[in-house]
Amino acid sequence: MSATAQTLRPPSKTLMFLEGRAIHEFGAFLGALPLLSLAPRGDGHPVLVLPGLVASDVSTRPLRSFLKNKGYAVSGWRQGRNLGLRHGVQEAMVDLVHELSDAHGRKVSLVGWSLGGLYARQLAKMMPERVRSVITLGSPFAGHPKATNAWRVYEFASGRRAEEDHRFGGALSEPPPVPTTAIFSRTDGICAWQGCMEKSSSIAESIEVESSHCGMGHHPAVVYAVADRLAQAEGQWKPFDRTGWRSLVYPDPNR
Repeated sequence: MSATAQTLRPPSKTLMFLEGRAIHEFGAFLGALPLLSLAPRGDGHPVLVLPGLVASDVSTRPLRSFLKNKGYAVSGWRQGRNLGLRHGVQEAMVDLVHELSDAHGRKVSLVGWSLGGLYARQLAKMMPERVRSVITLGSPFAGHPKATNAWRVYEFASGRRAEEDHRFGGALSEPPPVPTTAIFSRTDGICAWQGCMEKSSSIAESIEVESSHCGMGHHPAVVYAVADRLAQAEGQWKPFDRTGWRSLVYPDPNR
């Protein structure tokens, strides 16, 4: 872990208090559905959406429903609440990726929110031959495990120390060997945004949005970006295009 990652601190109490805006962001999502319908359609490949800490598939239902309407074969993670890497969780996720890949005869795209994004990255490292792409939403893979306002909740829910988990598949900060997009927000009230950014490369990028952490799974800008990334033809990945109207919605992540 880099020195920078070790010095990251959790977001301020002010930002954490502002997480309440997630409710309004869901309203914005509903209001933006006519515009979001203009997002590109998918090619029918399977997409697995993984929820965040103490959340379940209920939390990702708006995103999954939207992606299903865009033509994808979408699945939740089917394990109830995400309480960390308890016994059998890793194995069940691996089995589900195999199941979806075999059922559709295609690679699976993984979309993970917060802790779910950490899982998505590690799964892609374990089985790149079955994973088409990875998209993380506010996932703190590049920071210290305690550079969040949720580490105590994690330790209580999982019964593990924050530093001990997510080690399957290798170092968290190392990007997967498949096209990877990290969506983050500088106003994230749960995770230090610097730890949610990906190192840019020919198959990796970061997209910045102006969103809360708890609303990221249904924020209109996030939903559009996810649809845009998933719609790329397999083997023809290109970085997100911020030109035109998108420059008004998506800030420059490297500013």
